[in-house]
Amino acid sequence: MPLIDEALLTAQSHRIEKERNFIINMNQKEVREIKKRLNPEKDSISRIYGCYVNAAGEIVTTLDLSVGLMEQEEAELYFKLLKKTLSGTLGKNLLDIAFSTAQVENSDEHRLLQGLRSSHLRDAGLRDALYQRIIESLDFGEDSYVILLAADSYDVPFKGSDDEIFEEGSGEVFDYILCCICPVKDAKSALRYIADEHNFRGASTGHVLSAPELGFLFPAFDDRSTNIYNALYYSRGLVDIHEEFLTGVFRAEKVPMSSGAQKLAFSDVLRESLGGDCSLDVVRAVHGEIRDRLLLHKESKNPEAPEICVEDVDDVLKANGISEQKVSGFHEACNREFGEQPVLNPLNLMETKKFEMSTPQVKITVDPDCADLVRTEIINGKTCIVIPVDENVVVNGIDVNPQCS
Repeated sequence: MPLIDEALLTAQSHRIEKERNFIINMNQKEVREIKKRLNPEKDSISRIYGCYVNAAGEIVTTLDLSVGLMEQEEAELYFKLLKKTLSGTLGKNLLDIAFSTAQVENSDEHRLLQGLRSSHLRDAGLRDALYQRIIESLDFGEDSYVILLAADSYDVPFKGSDDEIFEEGSGEVFDYILCCICPVKDAKSALRYIADEHNFRGASTGHVLSAPELGFLFPAFDDRSTNIYNALYYSRGLVDIHEEFLTGVFRAEKVPMSSGAQKLAFSDVLRESLGGDCSLDVVRAVHGEIRDRLLLHKESKNPEAPEICVEDVDDVLKANGISEQKVSGFHEACNREFGEQPVLNPLNLMETKKFEMSTPQVKITVDPDCADLVRTEIINGKTCIVIPVDENVVVNGIDVNPQCS
């Protein structure tokens, strides 16, 4: 118990400080640091546990595998699945799950996770309890799936102010568990060479494990330290993040909004708040501000997730002639959708790698760097999208002369 009490105090102080600065996620460097541990050659994980669940929600078999006894290729395939659970982008595929103080101090869900962590998954009863909780919570439709579990104790080395790692010393031991849930798919049939027959025959490899659909790391590795108030959740999908899993397994009091839902909500708020003032120029200006934020963040090499405040978008709208009343309406609508005074991830608000316009008949995609070339113009009484052309135009791979009608 003293270890848990100390972890509680440390994690709570970290959480308060991070909330004060609107930062609650592990950063990208910390994710990569743990991800590097997931290598069979490092001997950091000695066993992999799990179970195979059929479409009816029944456990077909359980797994208790020694990594040391696996063939090299087999071990690498298992670790590839585990590593995928720490892949993607913070705020998109990787989401922060926060536990309340009440949950950390006394709740079945947190007690189960802490028990699994402290036992390094060796307690079969606790593993079975997690399997059942996942099975009861998860909706995979008609698909079977496999739950994989791994545990590691990371002797965290000191890091200097210049990010130099000092392998000789250690600040603490980070004990964590990793869980990933992989759909089981039927392998495609193919013609395979049968050496004894000197011929190709139709064959299938049977059922195969697909890339993880979801998973989690517990506890979080915030500030390169244990934070039992948080877990890092992975979702392969950007729209369907399996909220039923979050509420069933973590009893999450606040389920994070998926990146797909954020993008849809932001576009709806912008369109509905501005009404007829939601012009090409205004949307282009907002798109440009978001894109500039992301470019600056990339250049800064800041490992934290990028951020933008609603006030920043307010300023763009005002600079483009939107009335105070409509800007205020936009701000209030954002507070309703995303929470009071939200700090948003610009990655989740708009597609920034392209600038696309579409009508029911036409779709136009423009390099974002050239978005200012596009304008609307009234021609013969009709609103037209106009793009100046100075060089060759290619239509279906054929160079055409744009000056000939």
